[in-house]
Amino acid sequence: MNHDVIDHGGGVHALRVPIPDNPLGHTLVHVLDTDRGPVRVDTGWDDPAAWDALTAGLGALGIAVADVHGVVITHHHPDHHGLSGRVREASGAWIAMHPADIEVVQRTRSAEPAVWLDYLAAKLTAAGAPEEHVGPLRAARANGRMRTLPGLRAAVPDREIVPGELLPLAGRRLRAVWTPGHTPGHVCLHLEEDHPAGLPGRGRLFSGDHLLPGISPHIGLYEDPEDTRGTDPLGDYLDSLERIGRLGPAEVLPAHQYAFTDAPARVRELLAHHEERLRGLLELLSDPVTPWALAERMKWNRPWEQIPYGSRNIAVSEAEAHLRRLVKLGLAEPVPNTAPGEPVRYRAV
Repeated sequence: MNHDVIDHGGGVHALRVPIPDNPLGHTLVHVLDTDRGPVRVDTGWDDPAAWDALTAGLGALGIAVADVHGVVITHHHPDHHGLSGRVREASGAWIAMHPADIEVVQRTRSAEPAVWLDYLAAKLTAAGAPEEHVGPLRAARANGRMRTLPGLRAAVPDREIVPGELLPLAGRRLRAVWTPGHTPGHVCLHLEEDHPAGLPGRGRLFSGDHLLPGISPHIGLYEDPEDTRGTDPLGDYLDSLERIGRLGPAEVLPAHQYAFTDAPARVRELLAHHEERLRGLLELLSDPVTPWALAERMKWNRPWEQIPYGSRNIAVSEAEAHLRRLVKLGLAEPVPNTAPGEPVRYRAV
C-alpha cells in the first residue's frame, strides 16, 4: 500500500498530505468509512502537490474524490480547510465546521486587504512593534500590493457542528467536542466505538491541532478586528485540555506527527508546560514591558533574530494571549495612564 496511507483499523485511515514550505511537513487527513460513503476529517492545504497526494491516497483506498460523502473540519486553518472547496466541487460533499470558525471563514472571505492591513498595523503598533516592522505593512497598504489574503478561496461550510452532539454519519458514532483555544471554533471528534485492537480507554479521538504528541500548538489572540469582548484563548485552551483529559480516549489520532495513547498524560505535560511558561513570564514582567518586548525575551525554538517576519507576528500574538491570561488571573496588569498613541506596557501585580 502507498506509504502515505496509514490503516488505523476499524474503517479509519490517515493520509499524509504535504504542507508547502512548512516544518510540520504534512497534515494527517483522516478518512472514515460510513454506510453512506467515505467521510473526511480535514482536507489539507490548497496546493497542487497536496491535491495530488490527497487524490493518490484516496485512490490507494479504492476511493475517488467524487465518492466523498462529507467533510468534517476540525478548524479553519488552511492546512486543514484549504482543499475543502475542491473536494466539494468534485463530489458535492457537505462541509461541517463549528460556527465560531465558520464566522472566521466568512469574515476572511469578505475582508478587504486594506482593512486587514490597517488592523494588523494598528495592532502591532499598540503592541510596541518597531517602525521597521510595521513600515512594510503601511507600504503594502499605500501601494495596493497586497490584493489578496490567504483564505479568500476557502469554502464556506454548509453545516454547523453542534458541540456534544453526534454527527449524522450512517453507521458510526462520532461526537463533537468543542475545544477552543488554537482557534475559537476548534473541535475534536470522539469516535465512540470500541478500539479495533482492544486498547483500554474510551474509543478514539480525532484531535486536530488541539492535542499533539510532541508539539504545543500555537495559542494566540483570536484575530478579529471587532473583538471588544476581551477573549482569553489560553484560558479556553487550558479548560479544553482538561476536558479531553477527562474523556480518556484509548488512542488519539492527531492532524500532525503520529497517533498516540495515554491522552491524560499528554494533557498533564501541556498543562505543566503552560503553567511553567506563565511563571517565567511573570518574572519578565517585574519591570513594565510591551507585548513586543515580552515576545523578544520569551523562549522560542530559535533566537529572536532568526525568527522570520511573519512568525514574529504570530509570536507577539502568543505573548499577548499569555498576558491576557495573567491579567484575567489578577497576576499582571496594564500600566495605567499610558499616553495616547503609546503602546501599552504590562507589569506583574
